[in-house]
Parts: sequence; C-alpha cells; structure tokens
Amino acid sequence: MLEVEDLDVYYGAVHALKGVSVRAEAGEIVTLIGANGAGKTTLLRSISGLIPARSGRVTFEGRDITRMPPHEIVGLGVSQSPEGRMVFANLSVADNLELGAYRRRDRAAIREDRDEVYRLFPRLLERRGQSAGTLSGGEQQMLAIGRALMSRPRLLLLDEPSLGLAPLLVREIFRTLREINARGMTVLLVEQNAHMALSIAGRGYVLETGRVRIEARCAELLKNEEVRQAYLGG
Repeated sequence: MLEVEDLDVYYGAVHALKGVSVRAEAGEIVTLIGANGAGKTTLLRSISGLIPARSGRVTFEGRDITRMPPHEIVGLGVSQSPEGRMVFANLSVADNLELGAYRRRDRAAIREDRDEVYRLFPRLLERRGQSAGTLSGGEQQMLAIGRALMSRPRLLLLDEPSLGLAPLLVREIFRTLREINARGMTVLLVEQNAHMALSIAGRGYVLETGRVRIEARCAELLKNEEVRQAYLGG
C-alpha cells in the first residue's frame, strides 16, 4: 500500500532523513520507534506532503505522491493525526470533526462516519458542543484521531498518540486503534512508548539519526537486546 524509497529530506542545511526506505502492506500496523530527533515525525510529514523530499520516492497504492500537494494526498486516502493533536481550539468538537471531512461532499456518509467516531470515542459525543481547547489531553487526542478518520482514509498516519497521557487513557486509545485496524485500515504509527507500539504492530522500524537502523517483525524487536536496552528499559 505504501512504499517509501531512499528518501532524503533536509531542514535547511540539516540532513533530517538519509536514504530512508519503509513500507506498509494493506491491513498492517507498522510502527516507527527511535529517540527524539531520529526523524520519525519528519518521515510522516514527508509522506503527507507537508515537507518536500530532496530525493527519493513515496508511492501510495502504486501512485507516486512524492511531489503531490497535501490536500490531494488526503483525497487519495492518506490521513494524519499529528503530534501535539493540533485541534482547532476555538471550534467545537463537532466542528473539528466536520473539518476532517472538508474534501467530501457525501453528506449522509459524513454523518454516518461522525456517528462512528462518537461510537469509538463516546466522550466526544458527550462533549460534541464543547470547544476543543477546553478538552483534556486525552480527549483532544481522541478528537485528533477522530478528525483524521473523517476523511475516510485507507492509510492512517499516527504521530505520538500516547504523548503526555495517563496510562489508562493510553490503553483506551490503543484498544481503539486495534479495533480500527481490525476493520482493515492500515496504520503507520510513530510512538515513544516503544513497548506499547511493538505490542500492537506487526512490523517495526528503528530510526536513528535519520536512518533506518533495524527493520524486523515486532516479536523479534521485543527480543532484540539492542532494542531492549535502548527503548524498552533493558
């Protein structure tokens, strides 16, 4: 479904991604783990078209999207829930979800998808008229994921969904991700909580200073002594 080949990305003179290649098959959860500054968020933003690649290629379902504008990439079926949630603080929960469907015109299906988001995250239904900026961190994360789902993606890019959340909320969000994936949605997950990420995903990539250091099945990464020492607390 997704193939990233030899991607090079720069921030000015800083070489942020150095020949990165990753792939995600339809129906998979693939996770990217690594320290801060390893290039994980940069990779997601490059796939989404938000940061241009200097060289390399990104293909989605066989189509080259490397130079495509972000809104067109969303239209093809790729949606991102960004690091830091980035909800529209002054708008209501319902309006944030509506904006997630901004490229769609199928009003009846949009209502169905909104109701499905409310089923996945009942707290959003309770707070649908509330300003997003007044929600708790966990509720904002639910809203960010829900907003991404409103574009009806086939590939969901998730950047640090557990960041700053209490363990109970983290488990709730990851349980919902499993449910979303069980329905056939492909997920590319960036996550600091390496143990949680590796327990939910099938395959994983370890990024270090802009390069893919290790690629393996998650069961193997959980047993890898190097990964255990660096990311799983030994």
